[in-house]
Amino acid sequence: MEKGIFDGLKVLDCASFIAAPAAATVLSDFGADVIKIEPPGTGDPYRNLPNLPGYPHSEHNFAWLLESRNKRSLALDLTKPDAQAVLYKLVAEADVFITNMPPQVRTKLGITWDHLAHLNDRLIYASFTGYGEKGAEANKPGFDSNAYWARSGLMDLVRADQNTTPARSIAGMGDHPCAMAFYGAIVTALFKREKTGKGSHVSSNLMANGVWAASVLAQAKLVGAKFGERRPRERALNAVTNHYQCKDGRWLILSLLNEDRQWSTLARCLGREDLVTDPRFETKKERHAHSLELIRIFDEIFAGRDLAEWRKILDGNGLVFGVVGILDDIPGDQQMIDNEVLVPFENDTMMTISSPIWVDGAKKVQPRKPPGLGEHSDEILRSAGYDDAAIAKLRASGAVA
Repeated sequence: MEKGIFDGLKVLDCASFIAAPAAATVLSDFGADVIKIEPPGTGDPYRNLPNLPGYPHSEHNFAWLLESRNKRSLALDLTKPDAQAVLYKLVAEADVFITNMPPQVRTKLGITWDHLAHLNDRLIYASFTGYGEKGAEANKPGFDSNAYWARSGLMDLVRADQNTTPARSIAGMGDHPCAMAFYGAIVTALFKREKTGKGSHVSSNLMANGVWAASVLAQAKLVGAKFGERRPRERALNAVTNHYQCKDGRWLILSLLNEDRQWSTLARCLGREDLVTDPRFETKKERHAHSLELIRIFDEIFAGRDLAEWRKILDGNGLVFGVVGILDDIPGDQQMIDNEVLVPFENDTMMTISSPIWVDGAKKVQPRKPPGLGEHSDEILRSAGYDDAAIAKLRASGAVA
């Protein structure tokens, strides 16, 4: 079995919902031993996500399958001193400690950087928050829907125009990009440790990642740029970087940034070579000046064939376009399967979504099903040096479940 490039790396995942645990998942994909620290009783509240109103119905806990694969679960009640003592013992031998608890909660539970750093001078302490660790909002709770999507301006910017209702994000849409940034912070700290021999505190937050995602237009605003009218697709300024509906109701998007070279090819593929010599569309300047007319023409053309037909016609001609995908497409997407974007769980045909990083010569571990609450408590405690009597005492006190 492939052990992964992080084989031997010990990670404590003391986090929930979703970015911080997802960063731990990426580490686990490359072989890290990740211990999921959960409160007794219900465990990580993320286990319950699929039961909330509006989520798909399934016999499988799809959220937990994705976010907690490969991990081992230890149920600790960190409000109890005995449980804190267990955690401190684990921290002393760990490489990475991950949390997304607000600063004031970390203080209450005794898991701040100051609490843990002296236990292990090689520890990477990685903290994730909604709005950063300084200022009036440091302890403000946040999900990606509000701290990443809404606060950054993205929720507003994707509206077709100012009269359209702001668009809602889907579960984890901001969390998973944030997880990759957080993973990058952790790996950067590990590299620093290789050079200095010392651990460090690294952090990231939803708000910062949201503004980073919106940064092209945010930077324009920072330098005082003047913004034009926000226009719906029917009134877009460029017809060849617009999206169109096909006969079967599916959509595709054209992205012809090099339109001087690609315009004649597009016209030929659409069966409208006459457009090349049409005075309204002969040059880029004229096409942009008459974009509304060209959009109407394209709307009529694309509405004449199903999406599958258009894919066959447009593919292989050097034209940059994309399918506006729907979830139904994903399970059978051969390109995703061929590139190991979709991979099966160990000893199962059920697929999951791999983390979006590959390293030549270093295969990821085969995804393992996520743990039940406290499934590995005894195993982890024994490896930390606790005997059966000590484990029984911790269970009796409620410190461990």
